[in-house]
Amino acid sequence: MSIAIENFVKAIYKNDKNNSNDTKPGNIAKKLGISNAAATDMAKKLAQKELLHYEKYQELRLTEKGTKMALNVVRKHRLWESLLFKMFDMSLHEIHRESELLEHQTSDFLADKISAYLGNPKFDPHGDPIPNANGEITTTDTSTALSKTEEGKTYIISRLMSDDKEFFDFCAQHGLKYGNTLVVSKQFSKNKMTQLLINNNTILLNEDFTSIIYVNEMNDKDQ
Repeated sequence: MSIAIENFVKAIYKNDKNNSNDTKPGNIAKKLGISNAAATDMAKKLAQKELLHYEKYQELRLTEKGTKMALNVVRKHRLWESLLFKMFDMSLHEIHRESELLEHQTSDFLADKISAYLGNPKFDPHGDPIPNANGEITTTDTSTALSKTEEGKTYIISRLMSDDKEFFDFCAQHGLKYGNTLVVSKQFSKNKMTQLLINNNTILLNEDFTSIIYVNEMNDKDQ
């Protein structure tokens, strides 16, 4: 399949998993930087290939075949991110950017070799789950958005759901990394802001950030 097709089904899959986005052609077009007309034409083409279901004005839904393709691309992307992060200590934005290119040039054979070399990881450096060779995600997501956390509790950062360079730069500067702990000191519900304590520093974040930073509550066994 072409790179354009792989990117299209991957965009549908990722938007479907992100509650803040839907999968109508217009939203997929925005994500991929193409026109609405081009997205609609691609959707109709892929419906004929039985990769998705298309109905005018409705959200796009991947078929089993389309989902398997999307997960295969996602697997390769996240494996490359894990390898680049381990070998070269590149930033989260840099590993994402390079993996966007490498994912399309990677055979299933090479993906399996990378996975085995890394010890078959279940999560990439952003905290995103890595599908296995059968296109299955075997982990259970129990995380919650930082915006929905409770005051006074301690959490572990489990996922950074973005591909924006400025977001990752900010996170790196303030210790907001996968696996780090933080304390939610105040929720400003009216203004949709969260105050937290991390690395002995107090940070105030708005909902643009707290809706894409996911955490798990820290329990006794994590301490």
